[in-house]
Amino acid sequence: MFVDRVTLFVQGGSGGDGCLSFRREKYAPRGGPNGGDGGKGGDVIVRAEEGLTNLAHLSQKRHWRAERGEHGEGSDRFGRGANDLIIAAAPGTLVRDRDRGNLLADLKNDGDQVIVARGGRGGHGNAHFKSSTNRAPRQFEKGFTGEDRWITLELKVIADVGLIGLPNAGKSTLLSRISRAHPEIADYPFTTKYPNLGTVTIDDHSFVVADIPGLIEGAHTGHGLGHEFLRHVERTSLLVHLVEAQPLDGTRPAENYRTIRHELAQYSKALADRPEIVVATKLDAVGDEDVRAELAAELGCEVVGISSVTGKGVPELMRAIARRLWPADELEAEPALAR
Repeated sequence: MFVDRVTLFVQGGSGGDGCLSFRREKYAPRGGPNGGDGGKGGDVIVRAEEGLTNLAHLSQKRHWRAERGEHGEGSDRFGRGANDLIIAAAPGTLVRDRDRGNLLADLKNDGDQVIVARGGRGGHGNAHFKSSTNRAPRQFEKGFTGEDRWITLELKVIADVGLIGLPNAGKSTLLSRISRAHPEIADYPFTTKYPNLGTVTIDDHSFVVADIPGLIEGAHTGHGLGHEFLRHVERTSLLVHLVEAQPLDGTRPAENYRTIRHELAQYSKALADRPEIVVATKLDAVGDEDVRAELAAELGCEVVGISSVTGKGVPELMRAIARRLWPADELEAEPALAR
């Protein structure tokens, strides 16, 4: 199960109570105050951990509470502070305050963390209140309550390349061809329901490719779960726009391309300005290279033609992606794909 958004209630641990105590020994029956302070409550921390790819492990538990600190004791013994409670999240997770909506942290890399609920301070024991005028204080403090709030964790997939296009454009087939990823593949639209990631290695370079579920017209307003899908390409450095060379529904490839470009522009100008490679797919079904040339002429840009089934054009596409990602590097003429 792939989960990319969860809402959690978090509460820091309460501080331990301060102690009310006086020294009572054989030769000091009326000794001074010696009540220790309570320990601090544990913080609740969200931390990015490598190896996690989504937030499914958090979907079954909504309430997270850290331990409270130990109470102070006599003989000036302070209570032990509680351990922090760590909530592990996938790298690329945004942490927001649910009610205020403000961003608390963007946990991009392994080890990034943020305190989302601080533990309460421990209460002072009566030894804290002694003075020259108050030699036998009887006041002490209860531990302070930890912070609490509702937070929303929202995952944005971290990938170098995002595969975009209308449903059934051939994104999943291409990903399975160039990497070891095994996305669900079928000859009907909306087979992919969540992003799939694959790693491609060329020579000494490697990059991560994200297969984004198919977008539809109106995606920028949320149609077809557009918002849920579009945010996963916001972190990518390069977009690979797949256009079916001869759509089964009879639509024109150029218009299908413009539909997706319009949705990107409406959702985010920065996303629309991202570098892009246009790819005509399923040339094995068309059997006509002129289709690619016609699409390139109509769009006024270079179009790479591929067949993910036969592998035709795929090495050239990988080389084009590598040159966009590492323009200054010398790459071999023929790409060596590591599967």
